[in-house]
Amino acid sequence: MLGSTHGTLTTTPRSARVLACGEHGSGGSGAVHGKADSEDLDVSGRPLHAPVPDLDRFFRPEAVAVVGASDAEGRPNTRITQQLLGWAERVGARLHPVHPKRNTVFGLPCAPSVADLPEPVDLAVLLVADPLPVVEQLVETKTKFAVVFASGYAETGGDGADAQARLARTTAGSGLRLLGPNTNLNAFEHFRDDLEGPAIALITQSGHQGRPVFALQELGIRLSHWAPTGNEADLEAADFLSYFATRPEVGAVAAYVEGLKDGRGFLLAADRAARNGVPVVAVKVGRTETGARTAASHTGKLTGADATVDAAMRQYGVIRVEGLDELQDTAALLARARPPRAEGVAVYSISGGTGAHFADLATAAGLTLPTLGEAKRAELHQWIPDYLDVSNPVDNGGHPVGDWRGRKIIDAILADPAVGVLICPITGPFPPLSDKLASDLVAAAEETDKLVCVIWGSPVGTEDAYRHTLLGSSRVATFRTFANCVTAVRAYLGHHSFRRAYRSPFEDAPRAPSPSLRKAQALLRPGQQLSEHAGKQLLRAYGIRVPREQLCTSAAGAVRSAAQVGYPVVMKASAPQLAHKSEYGLVRIGLTSASQVRDTYRELTDIARQEGIELDGVLVCQMVEPGVEMVVGITQDELFGPTVTVGLGGVLVEVLRDAAVGVPPFGADHARTMLGELRGAALLDGVRGRPPADIDALVEVVLRVQRMALELSGPHTSGGLAELDINPLVVLPRGQGAVALDALAVCR
Repeated sequence: MLGSTHGTLTTTPRSARVLACGEHGSGGSGAVHGKADSEDLDVSGRPLHAPVPDLDRFFRPEAVAVVGASDAEGRPNTRITQQLLGWAERVGARLHPVHPKRNTVFGLPCAPSVADLPEPVDLAVLLVADPLPVVEQLVETKTKFAVVFASGYAETGGDGADAQARLARTTAGSGLRLLGPNTNLNAFEHFRDDLEGPAIALITQSGHQGRPVFALQELGIRLSHWAPTGNEADLEAADFLSYFATRPEVGAVAAYVEGLKDGRGFLLAADRAARNGVPVVAVKVGRTETGARTAASHTGKLTGADATVDAAMRQYGVIRVEGLDELQDTAALLARARPPRAEGVAVYSISGGTGAHFADLATAAGLTLPTLGEAKRAELHQWIPDYLDVSNPVDNGGHPVGDWRGRKIIDAILADPAVGVLICPITGPFPPLSDKLASDLVAAAEETDKLVCVIWGSPVGTEDAYRHTLLGSSRVATFRTFANCVTAVRAYLGHHSFRRAYRSPFEDAPRAPSPSLRKAQALLRPGQQLSEHAGKQLLRAYGIRVPREQLCTSAAGAVRSAAQVGYPVVMKASAPQLAHKSEYGLVRIGLTSASQVRDTYRELTDIARQEGIELDGVLVCQMVEPGVEMVVGITQDELFGPTVTVGLGGVLVEVLRDAAVGVPPFGADHARTMLGELRGAALLDGVRGRPPADIDALVEVVLRVQRMALELSGPHTSGGLAELDINPLVVLPRGQGAVALDALAVCR
């Protein structure tokens, strides 16, 4: 059924098809095929560039065919044909009905098949139950685009997925780009052409979910495009995002996403938007865990698939919101507001209670409400009674908004250099004062380059001050709820901060293997979990510091090793399939004598024998000074490939679950951002008299692990790395480095 949850076609992802076919250039009129340049791939074999599809002729075709067109009364296709006729007239396209049993449709000559059309068409809209034969004909006639309206494909399961795969195979490499199946025809809605200013471009995988954003036109906010992607057998959200990011009229992209078809393709599209400064706001369903992933390592248990999507979106500046109301309000603000002059938010109200309430919400969301200086407060008290607080929030007591003082107050607040955003919450209409307040806010907004926001809290929404004064201004951002205003302003300030600092990580992504790869390949064992000793050798190959240690197979050898390593020592059982040694009592710390080492060796081997664990030896390890215990690891995500996780480590890692995820490639700045996302980040700064940790060394470990993730999951590696878990990684005081005390590695 149209509008239902869309199925995801399990065919070759678009980014992989770029590799397989060497696809470059525009996708709209057919890709140019040839050998892929290795410079376009990172060391893992994933693309570093993606073509921008030429979708001009999709949205503005010169000739359109409607296959299955009808003018019979009561038929669903009749209404759709009428819609398409109106749209074709608005965009200046010639429309050709196609139906095997009709001579005319709505007075237009009707062709019996697409092979009989009087001219080549840019776009064909298929309103037939079995579109595959028509798609095959469209390939032959070199049509640029086809829209498959029919449902009953991957969203229904096995047989439908097979039918969708046949559609995808038919169009692959043909030059015909297909939208759908199971899509609505929202791309051909009536877009108002009387609105000015930057527009919102809309992408939805479920057509109905875009209705609230599309309705913003009725509030005076311009919409330029709507791409309902449906099941994405071919064209996907990333294609439209790449295209919209290059359109000069697009001020923001709003998206409703049910599932990503190709993780790298989406990131490349988001990267293009970030580089072009186009904000992207998205609702992505799937917050809850839809399936448990089994993993031997701690790292694999720390994050689910949605946490990785969330991290990837933040990494590339995609603003994720929860509801459709937040989507419309945030996208509208970002599309139209100028860049901020300052980060500070000033709250101005006629009620101390209103100001305090909003200030609580804004501060809790991370917005900065600077205290206005003494001189500014004295200036405001020229018009506001002295007993009212004007330090921020500014409480005017009500009466000043009704006369000449109201505008003076607004202008004075906006003139403060620490203020970049003025927010005025009006919890309900109180004419004539609220009418005057709205008028003054609009007039001030027209004369300032700072953002002015108004919250009109009336549940009625029919008041002139709201419908005409506030909504009639393109310079005032008007909201109906406190929460949506806070969400949108936080996104606005965050986007511009992100944009100022953004550098595409794909520019610096490694393209050639490092010398470490050869050493690492010799250690990998396809399908096996490595012993701790082998795992540490893997880390050492990539320059990650591990303790001095020796693998011993006798008590006497353990005593000799302890003398060489230096007392005190740690002793651990070592075996390829031994994941969590402490659970079996197979770890001893703080051993200070040969007799303790000898006895411990026997104890550990006895326990292993009783548990049926076949050891490859016992590790005698250097005892490392205490520090902050972290976990750094690698997991494989089905969408994005290898991901890197960093978090608080130690024995409570799965209880604390305090971790951040990065999707390679990324640089040192983003590694530091990941550390800042941790709830326990303050531990690295030093608490309760402890010295600050060596954060530089921790960042370096994260980057080296990222290099492992890329190289050991790429085409150069047979039986590469499925998971890595460094836990604990002890981060020593500043300047002393970081040491990996344990390593668990699982090979593909």
